[in-house]
Amino acid sequence: METVERNLAGKIVLVTGAAKRLGRAIALAAARSGADVAITYLQSERAAHTLVGQLARHGGNAFAVRCDITDEISVREMVKEVARDLGGIDVLVNNAANYETAEFEELTVAQWDAIFASNTRGPFLVSREALPYLRNRQGRIINLGSLGGLRPWATHAHYCSSKAALHMLTKVMAKALAPQISVNAVAPGMIDLGEKSAAAFMRRMAKQTPMLRNGSGEEIADAVMFFASAPKLITGQVLAVDGGLGL
Repeated sequence: METVERNLAGKIVLVTGAAKRLGRAIALAAARSGADVAITYLQSERAAHTLVGQLARHGGNAFAVRCDITDEISVREMVKEVARDLGGIDVLVNNAANYETAEFEELTVAQWDAIFASNTRGPFLVSREALPYLRNRQGRIINLGSLGGLRPWATHAHYCSSKAALHMLTKVMAKALAPQISVNAVAPGMIDLGEKSAAAFMRRMAKQTPMLRNGSGEEIADAVMFFASAPKLITGQVLAVDGGLGL
């Protein structure tokens, strides 16, 4: 039987947008590592509550709370609820985000503003509201960036720009919040989550990747768990987990 290191035992982890996809993988990894886990969702209530049951099987506390990370009041209420019910926050994972493809000449102001609201303003708002609890417990913030924030994708101007801004926010917060809080980011490349609609695209991208395959949600979660328990001297870093695709 595989032995799982419970190096987050006694810690409280908050993962935004964790009902599905990468957030779900991260929340499960945190629970397996011994943490109490709070997750947020916006529309996927059923999936969120199903995940809570799965998280609880690992022995820790787990619960889900609805939150619109683009709304200041919603974020403030969510953070207070998490801290009250679980006793604080040790690790914040800013995962909630949106992804969209749009030709540059067809990109609207509404699309631009919406993607920045979720991908950049959201992590800022959640981090700001969680600061008192993170400082109290000498905590950590881990942002989910993107290879698109490191490399330009022609049909994703707003998405790439929002993730590049998040990478810079990571570095700014690392300086502003030191030495009590470490702040890092994981920038996934092409991650195969088994979606049939993306299967052909994923096969093409795997051929272009030096490692000749796409990543998995579990590999991104492993990178997040590294930052969750790594020496706090490591801060302000953006770790690309992309199989070499960005080289």
